[in-house]
Amino acid sequence: MIRTILTHPGSAHKDDLLAVSLFVATYGAPILRRDPTQGELDDPSVAVIDVGGEHDPSRSNFDHHHFPRDHVPTCSLSLVLQALGLYHDAAQFCDWLEPAEWFDSRGPQQTAERLGVPPLVVAQLSSPIDAALLRRFAREQELAAGDPLYECIRFIGEDLLEQLSVVRERIAFVRKHAERWSVPTGDQLIEVLFLPRTDPPGGDPGDSIADYIRAEGLQATIAAIVYPDGRGQGYGLGRFQDHPKLDFSRVEEQPDVHFAHKTGFMCKTTATAPSRLRELIVAAWRS
Repeated sequence: MIRTILTHPGSAHKDDLLAVSLFVATYGAPILRRDPTQGELDDPSVAVIDVGGEHDPSRSNFDHHHFPRDHVPTCSLSLVLQALGLYHDAAQFCDWLEPAEWFDSRGPQQTAERLGVPPLVVAQLSSPIDAALLRRFAREQELAAGDPLYECIRFIGEDLLEQLSVVRERIAFVRKHAERWSVPTGDQLIEVLFLPRTDPPGGDPGDSIADYIRAEGLQATIAAIVYPDGRGQGYGLGRFQDHPKLDFSRVEEQPDVHFAHKTGFMCKTTATAPSRLRELIVAAWRS
């Protein structure tokens, strides 16, 4: 049982705040922001995160700064996820994790190179929400249950734990209920994943379908997804990973299409018959 969560003082970073949030959500322990004593490093009930120069899960020590330069990109969040048995799923289903690991262990220049973007893009994608949380966290020396910032950190950890705890359930749900369609148009086949309406529904269908496609390695195969509309009895139709040949704005004048996004990435229809849904996909296909 973790009774205290300790991390370094001074400037805070995304990896240490997220690592702390997971332990806050799991144990509800208070947070201290200062350098650890040797006694705290030796005490497994004190989680020492991103400071201390040791990685020893048996003593609840999760620092990565002593790793050699050529070590696989790793941050304190990586180590905590590993200790909780969640790293494999996080690496597969949390797209933001790898950039966070690279940014903290390699810096913005190498992270940009890894992502294949100019370095300025890394800064341009920074959110003021992130900045505000990190600045506020950096100012604190102690935080405990009931403090607004502590509870915000708890929410972040709870949401991440919930996401990772249900991802396999969502994948299993889609595997059980989904259908693969190969829809002919001209001399081509449009590969579609269709998730029918179920009772009870299976949570957020868009996220569930995306997780399933990724788990099955179908990212380069599936062009379109069809899923129950959460606001009506019909279906949503979307292009998967912005497939370049699908433009659902092409069907916005169809009588059973009540919304089509102007950029063409999705539409909503009152149609429920699979044959009609396939017709709309064909109509949205650019030959």
